[in-house]
Amino acid sequence: MAASSYRKIGIASLIMMGSVFLSRVVGLLREMSVAFVGGAGVEVDAYQIAFAIPEILNHVLASGFLSVTFIPIFTRYLLRQDQREAWRVFSVIFCTFGAIAAAATGAAMAFAPELVAVAAPGVREPDVLEAAARMTRIILPAQMAFFAGGLLMAVQFAHGRFLLPALAPLIYNLGIILGGLLLGPWLGMEGFAWGVLAGALVGNLGLQIGGARRVGMRLRLAWGWRHPEVQEYLRLTLPLVVGLSMAFSTEFLFRFFGSYLPAGGIAVLNFSLRVMLILVGVFGQAVGTASFPFMARLAEAGDIAELNRLLNRTLRYLALVIPVSGLLMVLSTEVVRILFERGRFEPAATSLTAEALSCFLVGAVAFSANTVVVRGFYATRNTLTPAVFGTLAVLAGLPLYLAGLALMGVPGIALAVSVTGVLQAVVLYVIWNRRSGNQGQGEVLRFYLKMALLGLALVPILAGCRGLALALIDASGLIGSLAVALLVGAAFLALMLLAGRMLKVAEITAAAQMALRALGLGRHPAGGSGPRL
Repeated sequence: MAASSYRKIGIASLIMMGSVFLSRVVGLLREMSVAFVGGAGVEVDAYQIAFAIPEILNHVLASGFLSVTFIPIFTRYLLRQDQREAWRVFSVIFCTFGAIAAAATGAAMAFAPELVAVAAPGVREPDVLEAAARMTRIILPAQMAFFAGGLLMAVQFAHGRFLLPALAPLIYNLGIILGGLLLGPWLGMEGFAWGVLAGALVGNLGLQIGGARRVGMRLRLAWGWRHPEVQEYLRLTLPLVVGLSMAFSTEFLFRFFGSYLPAGGIAVLNFSLRVMLILVGVFGQAVGTASFPFMARLAEAGDIAELNRLLNRTLRYLALVIPVSGLLMVLSTEVVRILFERGRFEPAATSLTAEALSCFLVGAVAFSANTVVVRGFYATRNTLTPAVFGTLAVLAGLPLYLAGLALMGVPGIALAVSVTGVLQAVVLYVIWNRRSGNQGQGEVLRFYLKMALLGLALVPILAGCRGLALALIDASGLIGSLAVALLVGAAFLALMLLAGRMLKVAEITAAAQMALRALGLGRHPAGGSGPRL
């Protein structure tokens, strides 16, 4: 692939990383708002349960997969300079599957109480189930915005436009925060549910209509089950709908098994999971989203060797998640206290959430890498393989959920999520390598082993630094926790920069130097150069 294409991927990645970082920051503010208003109690449990059915509907409607299944189809016509047919295919898919989405949403709203009881079988309190069903009906219509917005974003991605899609999660999270803070005094947690609906309508639908128009959208009423591209879309999407993806299974299973925990268990799992997903989003989601249109073009051109080089290069970058996860494990208590311990969120909840966070962080690198590996399959129009083997990995992990629930409670479920994620990512990467003839897999695996060993070496050193800091600083409050986190974080950056130079790893050197410059503590190393995607 030409250097100019790598530069485009780099620019797109920066846009998406900036978007994901900002949306995750706002997402943290969202969770902080939830913790402040509801603490880690049954009200937050009900709010989290209310997302179970919408998550299933989102998965069935495949709105989360619209970009990866629709972009290769749409890109094919763009490469042929056939704009008219490209937009006709867009219209057929939009109208046909939009009608299905509307019908499914209406049915789910009608049977919300019964569906909630099935999704959270461990909950016996009628008040909790009633509140969850009521908020489910508020949240469900947002899935229509996600469906339509997914297609509208896909056509923008196919045209190399990332800015407006990048703003969608930011506006969505802002809507939730405003809904909760403005309506919370009157409606409690239900205010956040109304914020979900408003944020989806504005960010995922309204804004994306404008973005699609800017790239020449021509939407017409059109229907056609027999259209060949509709048939291909069904072929690509159906395995994803039937299969259990890592993201969907995590969102559903932590609520399902969490319903058997004591009151507040689901809330604690959710808070800790969101912190881990910040790391995944900034690294994996941003790079995976930005690189996929280029993967699709390489696959369409039949250049699998270059596709492998791009995939391997991206995976090496994502290996940095391993040492960063080690840092967050050491600082888990301080991180949770800084983010959540205020309002109704008490110190006991901080301790339990920190334990769960450490267990979730075990799988952070797998969640990050999986966002890239699955896109390799999707770019080659193979959605069946990741769906089948991903589902098998999830099913194989179900005994881990049961064991974790019985033996460890909240941390056990978090650990089960991580181990299942690692299993799924490893299995899919091995299969990809065999089917694509990936010659660079050995180098990637050796690099991951090196980062794992580095992480294992850093954790006790950082734990020692934290111990010294705690001996000098009272970290029971916000200011003290911030001071400890900054001191240990600075030590981590210095150690990473030293390790990057000693091990001659450009990815480490560039990332550590960038972080030091952001803190005003460093400058470019002489002659150094960072990794380019």
